Amino acid sequence: MSTKILELKDVTSTSRGFCLKNINLTIEAGYIYGLMGVNGAGKTTLMKTIMSENVKYAGHIFVQGENIKNNHAKIMNRIGFVSEDVAFFGECSAIENARILGSLYDEFDMELFKSVMKKMNQSCGKVYGKMSRGEKLKFQLAFAIAHKPCLYLLDEVTAGMDPVFRIEFFSILHELLIDEKAAILMTSHIASEMETKADYIGIMKEGKLIQFGESLDIIPKLKEITK
Repeated sequence: MSTKILELKDVTSTSRGFCLKNINLTIEAGYIYGLMGVNGAGKTTLMKTIMSENVKYAGHIFVQGENIKNNHAKIMNRIGFVSEDVAFFGECSAIENARILGSLYDEFDMELFKSVMKKMNQSCGKVYGKMSRGEKLKFQLAFAIAHKPCLYLLDEVTAGMDPVFRIEFFSILHELLIDEKAAILMTSHIASEMETKADYIGIMKEGKLIQFGESLDIIPKLKEITK
């Protein structure tokens, strides 16, 4: 039996600037979902709308059946967000960041954090501000896994990723889905990657979700539907 992890109903931006327009999307446990589209299509805006308590929008966003507006802080415990825009303490080491910020999560597991960092050959003692882009994203992934979310939001994390680690990265993601208690939503502009790694793909254009379905059905139409 499928389990709904994330559900967006008629989500439309109401603040100035870039707008989302009537987004409807359902994400179920056990799958990797990809969001594609050219720069400015609304992929990152959609993720920020889910993550930020201050973003104004009409419609409803549910995580495991709970409206995110009713208790935003509580529901953030269930989301692991990995993005260049995520703020950590630049002057603190990975382990110091984990100790300080991990305390904000109900189920943060320090031993799990250390284990994932070791698996990715990352030093817990390296200062966050001195990490490369790839090292920061690996740290963020380990941090996200350690607080055991039901939903992982990954914003352009594979852009420029080392090809060798890319293989390990997707292996880690599939391990997270084995018990079918979590789902992954990731943005990417790499069609070949999404075709082979994502179970479902949504195409965004000018703030709208213009197409959604199984990756093998969507990818062949990609050039046509993004014109």
